[in-house]
Amino acid sequence: MPNDLPKPEVIITHESDLDGLLSGMLLQKLALKLFSTEIPLHAYHNHNWRQRGLPERSAWVADLAFENRLDKADWVIIDHHITETAPRAARLIHDSSKSASLLCYELCNAHGISSPVLDELVNLSNLADLFLETDPEFQRASDYASLVKTYQFWNLHKVIGGQPERLLNHPLLEVMEVKRRLENPLGLEWSRRHIEEISPVVAIVTIVIGNTNAIVNAILEEGVTPHPVLVTLFRKSNGMVLASFRSRHGEALAIAERFQGGGHPNACGASLPRSVQGIQEAIAYLRRILNPTPSPETRTNSGLNDLENAFSKIL
Repeated sequence: MPNDLPKPEVIITHESDLDGLLSGMLLQKLALKLFSTEIPLHAYHNHNWRQRGLPERSAWVADLAFENRLDKADWVIIDHHITETAPRAARLIHDSSKSASLLCYELCNAHGISSPVLDELVNLSNLADLFLETDPEFQRASDYASLVKTYQFWNLHKVIGGQPERLLNHPLLEVMEVKRRLENPLGLEWSRRHIEEISPVVAIVTIVIGNTNAIVNAILEEGVTPHPVLVTLFRKSNGMVLASFRSRHGEALAIAERFQGGGHPNACGASLPRSVQGIQEAIAYLRRILNPTPSPETRTNSGLNDLENAFSKIL
């Protein structure tokens, strides 16, 4: 098949999960075959990505939502997040029913890159990222996704030497299986009792042990709290606090966007400002944004309306 892809100066992917990791490594394999050179891989969380400049003349971007600033000639965006932006100059490969890694792998397939190992890995990534929990392979897929959450993107990338094939049946998966089997039930029992309201829509769940996604989704499934959106917080080693939002009926994305985050309708996240340095500060920040204090003018108008309504009832 003739190559119709521009040579990228850089490959950019989402840093937070297996889908982003696999997408980035697959695109590096594709670029190496097409251009006989190793293209550098960069990875970002949503907030950092939106703060990053775009000086490159050409780039391939995976698992990060398409937006107007990416609509540049010789830019290729492979993604599955909801977007309202139509490309004019960029090439957008988009399908919300497929994970980004599956879309990247289909692009690889079209240029002669495939193998049974990659077939299996991409299927597992697709199951985990789309949360296809009725599939018999879902729990195994979740263990693969947990590798990135537990050991972090770049650490895992170094362990496997940037070669996705080395991820299949990796010894660390035994750790994930034991953690899932032993930690998740204990963590779920504890977290059920530690849910705190942030706003009428959002509650925070404290996780002390176990797989965060599995525990939060179980709490949503059980209807433990009336809040449609649950948030968990994670403080990185550099002090940055990440907020992860989950829901069952599409409410989470609108909440994440209030913090300049993004993702899927029911699974998304945001990086909080660097001025927020701890979990308690993060909780206070969430409350402030989600429960804004009315301005003096608004309070005055509201008070006048209340008085008018009261007089109207008397009269």
